[in-house]
Formats: sequence, C-alpha cells, structure tokens
Amino acid sequence: MSGLIGKKVGMTSIFDENGRNIPCTVIEAGPCIVTQVRTKEVDGYNALQLGFDDKAEKRANKSETGHFKKAGASPKKKVVEFRYFEGDHKLGDTLGVDLFVEGEFVDVSATSKGKGFQGVVKRHGFGGVGQATHGQHNRLRAPGSIGAASYPARVFKGMKMAGRMGGERVTVQNLKVLKVVPEKNLIVVKGAIPGHKNAYVTIEK
Repeated sequence: MSGLIGKKVGMTSIFDENGRNIPCTVIEAGPCIVTQVRTKEVDGYNALQLGFDDKAEKRANKSETGHFKKAGASPKKKVVEFRYFEGDHKLGDTLGVDLFVEGEFVDVSATSKGKGFQGVVKRHGFGGVGQATHGQHNRLRAPGSIGAASYPARVFKGMKMAGRMGGERVTVQNLKVLKVVPEKNLIVVKGAIPGHKNAYVTIEK
C-alpha cells in the first residue's frame, strides 16, 4: 500500500461547508526519500523503503551512512518499508504529501502514549462503587472478586486486571483527509491519531 512517514504536529478543528466544527489532526508528512527498492527476485517480496527526518552525520554509524549514500541522501532518523507501493519509483526519489488527495481515506499507525501502571477503572473501564462490580465492597476503584477458588486454583490468562497501559502500536483506520498543504508538507485528517506531539506516524492509503 502506498504511504508516507510523518510527524504528529497536534490537533485543531476546522469548519466544513455546513458550518460544523470538525476535530482534526495536523501531520507533517514527508518529504520522504526512497532509500531502498526491494524486489521479489532479490528480496523475496516487493516493497519501498522510505526515510524521513534528517539525522546529524555524527550520530549515524558507518553502515547507516553507506546505506543512505546509495540513495544520495543524508542519514534519516526514521525508516519504514511499505509493501506493494503503487507507481514506479527509483532509489533517491522524493515523495511528498501530493501522494494524497482531499476526500480520500487513510490509515494512520503510531505508538500510543504510555500511561504507566494503571488500575482496572482506567485501564478496562470497570464501574467501581456506585456501579459496583461483582465482589466489590467498600474500595472505590478496586477490581473485586476475580472468580478463582479451589478450582481452578489459578487466574485465567487474559483476566482484566491492573497493569501497564499504553505504549502499544495502534492503527486508526478510515480517517478522512480534510486538507493537503503541499507547500508546508502538511496533511489534515479528521479525528484523533495515536501518539504524543512530534511522534512518528505512518500514513497508508
């Protein structure tokens, strides 16, 4: 699928032609450099490797420097492969936001914000006191009974309990492209996307 690497700028809202206020996310997408072209004959599959966001030369090791030099580009911070990329692209080509058009739908992937160790109310939406869950007594945000006794004498895998939350790879599908600003390499999509500000994202169509 065709796509680009980008960086989350932040959220805002715009008005549509009917005067409705639509929440949206601004993404700085590209320009991305084609750093490698994978083919079925050589690599066993077809894909396009793109690089985004310049890295200081002194922070790149020799293998990275040599890899990007083949494409005639400076070292990049983020490299992503896109399989079955549409169109014929060569090593060193530059791709920008003109890959997308207003009105089409895209999928955006990123690593969600890490929220640390959280309890069951925040992590799984348990009700707590007032909407007392089974086994609940007088502790506002405790999970209550988890159902184990002498049989099965263990906790089933996948039981909803407290634990680390966030920091996972998340894909939000079918986000409408509201606006494309080629001169500033910006793309505006409807709704929210995962990740903090300045987080790297991949946009696929």
